[in-house]
Amino acid sequence: MSQQVTVMEVSPRDGLQNEDVPFTTEQKLELIDRALASGCRRIEVTSFVHPKVVPQMADAEAVCLGLPQRGDVSYTGLILNERGYDRLRATGRLDEAGLVVPASDTFGERNQGQDVAAARAMALDVLRRGGREGFPVQVTIAVAFGCPFEGEVPLQRVVDLAKAFADAGATEIALADTIGVGVPGQVLEAFTALRKTLGDALPLRAHFHDTRNTGIANAFAALQAGVNTLDASIGGIGGCPFAPNATGNIATEDLVYMLDRSSVAHDVRLPDLLDAAAWLETELGKPVPSSLLKAGGFPGSE
Repeated sequence: MSQQVTVMEVSPRDGLQNEDVPFTTEQKLELIDRALASGCRRIEVTSFVHPKVVPQMADAEAVCLGLPQRGDVSYTGLILNERGYDRLRATGRLDEAGLVVPASDTFGERNQGQDVAAARAMALDVLRRGGREGFPVQVTIAVAFGCPFEGEVPLQRVVDLAKAFADAGATEIALADTIGVGVPGQVLEAFTALRKTLGDALPLRAHFHDTRNTGIANAFAALQAGVNTLDASIGGIGGCPFAPNATGNIATEDLVYMLDRSSVAHDVRLPDLLDAAAWLETELGKPVPSSLLKAGGFPGSE
């Protein structure tokens, strides 16, 4: 089991992309500042997708220009294709690209206009470019635990995709439960299979949505499988516009509470996260899903 993990804060991208309340560039930068103040040192700040498809991300370049430039933080931008990679690189402000590839044809066609084979070929091209240019590109395999349109996703397909991307130079492989259908046994099996196939050197990351209330349990199962990094979103906000009924990511504060009580080391401070979640709730004008914001931390703790 992992005894130390990195928390990847995704609220500025995955958190906001499905919210009806439009956030200004300044609000997004304040959210990023609050994540930094909480100790987050790896943050997914935006995505380079068509603004008509995901309006919340229309100011991707402006967000990048406003990022605090500091040597102790890694900023990530999500991309779906080579055009997104070009836009990300043109900003000159991000530290890595996060490429998303679907594990099912129907989801891929609806999410990014590509079936699995086409998305795989595109990803290999982007990874080779990243290698030539010396720029880190990590890959997230979406709907790895189940597809809203096709149902079960064969584990071997996921493993084969991961192997192809690892061989092409991916700096990290992530599995995403995009619609929140995964359960701990499935998570343990999937990441154990990846470790067996990819070896111990390549970092693994997990991304869980809490649609069916299994997100934190899945995060613990990922830790048991030796995952290095866990995605989470302040307040538990988020969702995918192309995944019916998918709700938010696991809340960063809920995850940190679990890590703290499980003696798993990380660098994020719970009181500051709770302040950030409370601010976010006010800005959104509605309650956020976070359990810790409602219940507080362990009785008597600071």
